[in-house]
Amino acid sequence: MSTLRFRKPDEIAICDEEDWSVSKTHKRRWRLAFTVIYITRVLASLNKKAFDKDGPLLRTLSYVSIDMHCKSISSLLTVDTKKLSDTVRDKNFESLSQFGGVKEVALILETNVKSGIHGDEADLIHRQNVFGANKYQKPPAKKFLRFVYEALKDTTILILLACAILSLAFGIKQHGWKDGWYDGGSIIVAVFLVIAVSAVSDFKQSRQFQKLSTKSSDVKVEVVRDGRRQPISIFDVVVGDIVCLKIGDQIPADGLFLEGHSLKLDESSMTGESDHIQIDEGNPFMLSGTKVTDGFGFMLVTSVGTNTLWGKMMSSINRDSNEETPLQARLNKLASYIGKVGLVAAALVLVVMLIRYFTGNTRDDKGNKEFNGSKTKFDDVMNAVVSIVSAAVTIIVVAIPEGLPLAVTLTLAYSMKCMMADHAMVRKLSSCETMGSATTICTDKTGTLTLNEMKVTKFWLGKEAVEDDNYSNLIGNILKLLQQAVGLNTTGTVYKLNSTSVPEISGSPTEKAILSWAVFNLGMSIEDVKQDHHIIHVEAFNSAKKRSGVLVKRNNEKTIHTHWKGAAEMILATCSTYYDRAGVLNVMDEEERLQFGTIIKNMAQNSLRCIAFAHKVAAEESGQVLEKLEENGLTLLGLVGLKDPCRPGVSTAVESCRAAGVNIKMITGDNVHTAKAIAFECKILNADEDLDDDVVIEGVQFRNYSPEERMEKVDKIHVMARSSPFDKLLMVQCLKQKGHVVAVTGDGTNDAPALKEADIGLSMGIQGTEVAKESSDIVILDDNFTSVVTVLRWGRAVYTNIQKFLQFQLTVNVAALAINLVAAISSGKVPLTAVQLLWVNLIMDTLGALALATEKPTNDLMSKPPVGRSEPLITKIMWRNLMAQAMYQVTTLLVLQFKGKFIFGVNENIKNTLIFNTFVLCQVFNEFNARKLEKKNIFKGILKNKLFLAIIGITIVLQLVMVEFLKKFANTERLNWGQWGACIGLAALSWPIGCLVKCIPVSGKK
Repeated sequence: MSTLRFRKPDEIAICDEEDWSVSKTHKRRWRLAFTVIYITRVLASLNKKAFDKDGPLLRTLSYVSIDMHCKSISSLLTVDTKKLSDTVRDKNFESLSQFGGVKEVALILETNVKSGIHGDEADLIHRQNVFGANKYQKPPAKKFLRFVYEALKDTTILILLACAILSLAFGIKQHGWKDGWYDGGSIIVAVFLVIAVSAVSDFKQSRQFQKLSTKSSDVKVEVVRDGRRQPISIFDVVVGDIVCLKIGDQIPADGLFLEGHSLKLDESSMTGESDHIQIDEGNPFMLSGTKVTDGFGFMLVTSVGTNTLWGKMMSSINRDSNEETPLQARLNKLASYIGKVGLVAAALVLVVMLIRYFTGNTRDDKGNKEFNGSKTKFDDVMNAVVSIVSAAVTIIVVAIPEGLPLAVTLTLAYSMKCMMADHAMVRKLSSCETMGSATTICTDKTGTLTLNEMKVTKFWLGKEAVEDDNYSNLIGNILKLLQQAVGLNTTGTVYKLNSTSVPEISGSPTEKAILSWAVFNLGMSIEDVKQDHHIIHVEAFNSAKKRSGVLVKRNNEKTIHTHWKGAAEMILATCSTYYDRAGVLNVMDEEERLQFGTIIKNMAQNSLRCIAFAHKVAAEESGQVLEKLEENGLTLLGLVGLKDPCRPGVSTAVESCRAAGVNIKMITGDNVHTAKAIAFECKILNADEDLDDDVVIEGVQFRNYSPEERMEKVDKIHVMARSSPFDKLLMVQCLKQKGHVVAVTGDGTNDAPALKEADIGLSMGIQGTEVAKESSDIVILDDNFTSVVTVLRWGRAVYTNIQKFLQFQLTVNVAALAINLVAAISSGKVPLTAVQLLWVNLIMDTLGALALATEKPTNDLMSKPPVGRSEPLITKIMWRNLMAQAMYQVTTLLVLQFKGKFIFGVNENIKNTLIFNTFVLCQVFNEFNARKLEKKNIFKGILKNKLFLAIIGITIVLQLVMVEFLKKFANTERLNWGQWGACIGLAALSWPIGCLVKCIPVSGKK
């Protein structure tokens, strides 16, 4: 019997409700399960269809798969960032041991010590959020109002403003608000216009220098991410990155040593200690901002940006771009001298005009005396005195050529911007102008004259050359030894994503070429070679020995192998045996040594760089591990010849330097035969020249000369082979002692002394180390010698542009001073008012500087000899040009001053307007004359300088507005067509006068 029978009616009802509820829940669950199974089967069938199709798998927007690394995020968030950064900064071993050592820190930071971090976007963003970015907060840049305030601080401007305010007050009191504000108000407007233009110009230049500063601090760093070595910006380095370090690198962040050999740091920038610090497992702490001076290695980044001591230091340093160049210093002295002359002239004008006024010799427009003793109102007297003082102060404003420093800043900023586009980044402003005076360029060969794209084109095994199709026939033990010689003794890497992908090879151009040859020709697997051997000791490559070595032990063997690689003749000197093609070991006698020497010489004469491999086996002695590499009694494994073709256009660039009177000297570490062959190819040496023994020498010869011999022979030397950085420094010192202005190119850390010693240090942007870049004045971004010649052209353009502007400005100064001085003494009134002179000042200083300081270099610049260190800034040619123009302008304006009313039949106001208009138009026409200091054709290349034409157009339009529409502001009267034609005609005579004057010969041209 069912239990339901024994239940009460109300119990039955409740039970029915419960059963109904349970069955409803079950139904829902069954439906959900059915839906899930159905959807799963649909997705599976769609998946099968997609994979059965031929062709690429297309993405859809139907769903997004998000891989959440919850463990990673939570574990990184638990890292004590402050404790970790303090541990490295304070070099605290106890704190490091609490973390568990370097390897444990890598685990905490989720870094694989071999393949680095994942490096995907999410990972990088997360690390930056947790540990910060590798950037430091720069001090705020000067605001625009700061530049306005600095322009306002000028004493003459303040005096002029005070006079203007007084003039405004007396004018309003005398003539009322409607007509009384014009004189004073016009001067105030004109003064503020001058201030505004000056402030805007300085503000723009400041911003441009800041951009260049940011660019120069953007260093490239090599890191390991996801198993690949890749270059990134120093600003993109994150905590957990593994950084690859080599000689000359700057440490980009604080970190810990992972692995490496012979690694030494220069910590003088941080600690002041000059001794180099050995970095190894016993001292793993590495500080940001320090430099690698020896060896190579890998570093685990533990803190970045302002969490490092370097970042904190840099945040507090305000880098000011107010570096005064030698040319600016000379121009400031000149401006000071001219200003004093202007001050004397202004004082003279002031005294003469005051005497004339108070003695009743000054008359108004109606011919009445302006001063009648006690009859003259006090306001009238004060108004007259203020206008006289204003005129005198304005003469000072015009006389002081404040446009000269502005012109230098403009031309330097413009040239820096253009040089950046031409692959040259200026680090030191003064180098722009110094480069124009360079008489000698000492250049490297590799990468500067050549492309730095190395390729193995020759391989000699014994005394036989092995062709490309015969590598498969090499004896097994020889092949293995060559693979070990390349794979174990290298600072480069080979990365393969999988077994079928093309290997990515990184390292220096030489290392890349040899690794490529070993991988593709010898069938080397660098991973297998390294796994089979344990590296005991490494001798890093250095420029003195010109070789690198490695001491290794094969796994499960008792023998120690020494491998050397380096300059062929250096390695050959250490060998006593060699392998032949058949794999037989032969003793090397003197005759065979000479034969190998001939093989090396022949390869070198074909412009090949010769690298040799040598090897020696030694038994392990009673369990003791050797740590010194054998250097004698080695076995020669083989010789390779690397071809590095000359850069296109180098020979043309060398010839243009010679035509410009600049000597080119090639200083290289290659042997004398390779150096000579490249020098002929680049036209540094010419076959038709008399090549005696002193033209091509080796570094050791130069080093061993007596000081007197060096000074005697240094000018004759064109090529120095097998040179050390010390030889390069010695040559620079000798050349400077002989009065040369020397430019030097360099890329290595050891080149730093020569780069600093030279007048202009040029480092290489691609192959150059950070130490070399910091020691240099200009960085050649594409490592190309043609860019060095471009820098030379720009250096000369800077100097010439300043001279053009100087000639133009001095002409205006002489003419303005002369006309106002003569008129004041003779008539008691100045024809050019304060507002008019301020307008002329604006045309001259700012617009003139923009027009003339932005001329691009021309080929004519490279047909002149270099400008010497001590040559005067204002040459005899410039004096000839400017005096002729100034005399013409003064004569014309004085004739208009005294005879203008009679000639044109006009009143005093129109006569003064004619003088003002003619004076301004004379400057416009003279700007064309200033474009060419010596050439008669002043219009050559004018269409290329759009800015010049625009400024001329703007000046003419503004002058038209001043004369025709701003009568009360500029104190002018409208002119008719005939009067405008007369002004233009008188001004245009500047051109034929300029042409005729250039026919006058100048002795010495200085």
